Amino acid sequence: MITKIILEEELNTGELQKLEALFRETGKEILDTFLIITDSPELARICRKMDMAVAAVLSGEGKDFGGISYAVTDIDDPDEKYLEKIWQRYRGIPWEICETKRCLVRETTPEDVDSFYRIYRDDSITAYMEGLFEDREEERQYIRDYIEKVYGFYGFGMWTVCLKETGEVIGRAGLSMREGFEEPELGYVIGKKWQRQGIATEVCREILAYGRDELGFERVRVLMHPENAVSERLCCKLGFQYEGEEMLGKTIYHSYGIRLQL
Repeated sequence: MITKIILEEELNTGELQKLEALFRETGKEILDTFLIITDSPELARICRKMDMAVAAVLSGEGKDFGGISYAVTDIDDPDEKYLEKIWQRYRGIPWEICETKRCLVRETTPEDVDSFYRIYRDDSITAYMEGLFEDREEERQYIRDYIEKVYGFYGFGMWTVCLKETGEVIGRAGLSMREGFEEPELGYVIGKKWQRQGIATEVCREILAYGRDELGFERVRVLMHPENAVSERLCCKLGFQYEGEEMLGKTIYHSYGIRLQL
């Protein structure tokens, strides 16, 4: 449960100092529940200096909110779901993306890395895709950077797939932007133990619906190795159509696309 504080009125220097002093006297466990929504750049910077969650109110007056990652325009009828996601991002809580009958798809965390290494241990997983870093800490740092730079910028990316019943991590799936392409690309990997059970179809279908309904995507593509027959069958089952070949580096890939009905 987050505590939303909306501050519209202009605060003078003395009032800002008093508010900062009040924040400093307040326990961190309480401050961590706050989401400050303000049109004051000075207050926004105070909040970030104290590691508080803050969103800027954009009024069209050209105020400088440099260093503040999130903004709102309608404070009379705010999007509560959006505000919750802002607070979660600041507090390092992964967003829940979508659910299927058997699975939960959520943002990846560094704690998922050990599960990824167990999944990628099978050679068949990396037959047509890149593996993980040899150093697990390097992989964890990659995930931390990914959360900040990809989730934080795009709001989507490759996510973690868990079993709803147990919470066990069984794979990864999501939508990403490949350099040089304008359309998002669907990707997935399901651990060998959970393959041939229809899970990949179930998860990818829900992710495509999320891309359409929540992200507003009109088209999604897939690039796959010509010998990847399993992924080809999955794409056809999901409704993708073969569109030709793409050269990436020295490898030719088959390109598939699907138009999402909005």
